[in-house]
Amino acid sequence: MKNANPVSWAWRGWLVLIIALGLAGCARSEANKPAPSKTVADWFVIKVDGHPVRMQLAVLEAEMQRGLMGRRELGRDDGMLFVYLRPTRLSFWMRNTPLPLDIGYFTPAGVLAEIYALHPFDETPVAARSAGLQFALEMNQGWFHANEVRPGARLDLAALAAALKERGFNPKDFGLP
Repeated sequence: MKNANPVSWAWRGWLVLIIALGLAGCARSEANKPAPSKTVADWFVIKVDGHPVRMQLAVLEAEMQRGLMGRRELGRDDGMLFVYLRPTRLSFWMRNTPLPLDIGYFTPAGVLAEIYALHPFDETPVAARSAGLQFALEMNQGWFHANEVRPGARLDLAALAAALKERGFNPKDFGLP
């Protein structure tokens, strides 16, 4: 049986058109949305003296305070980079951290200045001797030695700047290009 009511057909046509336009508008707005910023849980490959390292970036105060606490394992070339806004005297401890780690302290120019061993659950502060440091990299204990990464080695600051952008930070705020 055929529906002969023209109002009914017009109404259906308008309804289909409105739904189609609405869906097209939703799709367009979804496509135009910026990708969500990455978090401290995301990994970035940044080289240290030519060695690719998968790093998580601790940038916010809460991320730095948490660090690698509670972490029971790290991949062979995995670590956490603590990124400070300006150079300062750095000091770390191992509260609630069961992994044996090494920490490398870097200058604002990305030059490795000092390396120290950190022991599980040791709350004794491990302070840098230098005052002008801006980055600290925690790696599995022995990583720096095993990879022959010594003071004078360089952190890839261009890759760090790109990672900070992906985290939603302006690298210039950290003195990076």
